[in-house]
Amino acid sequence: MQTLTPVQELKSAIRDVPDFPKKGVIFKDITPLLSDGRLFNDAVGLLSRPYTASHVHKVVAVEARGFIFGAAIAARLEAGFIPVRKKGKLPHTRIKESYELEYGVDQLEIHQDAIVKGERVLLVDDLLATGGTCDAVIKLIRRLGGEIVGCTFLIELTFLNGRKRLKDYPVTSLITY
Repeated sequence: MQTLTPVQELKSAIRDVPDFPKKGVIFKDITPLLSDGRLFNDAVGLLSRPYTASHVHKVVAVEARGFIFGAAIAARLEAGFIPVRKKGKLPHTRIKESYELEYGVDQLEIHQDAIVKGERVLLVDDLLATGGTCDAVIKLIRRLGGEIVGCTFLIELTFLNGRKRLKDYPVTSLITY
């Protein structure tokens, strides 16, 4: 019997859900991976490892699944955790950035005091698709004076070319489709 690599093992725990959230889309469901403590820990370790010597001050993650990995990575790196949320979800003074969706425009927000100028920031999300969301988050981080040390993702949908939008930053992803 062939032994799977750690990344192959993670990939085997992700299930495809056809026609979700709309017809023609194959949704990558990470909940089976999250429900296995060993696999979840392995994923967090593998996502954190490239940044252990980067002196990350803050980990910024996008709601909702990005929070799951972002908070765990922040704890592993002994860094602060900063949530980026959709418009109107954060309670304190915020700055916002608009970004395009396939069906319109939305906004993301971050607290205006979340990052101190010069802090080293790691951007985390569960999935890199077109890169539009991450591009908006990068603009927010830069407006606050953060220095982006990298962007890390559990999954990258390479056929959507999102990495091109993040070309100025180191990008890591564990699983590609």
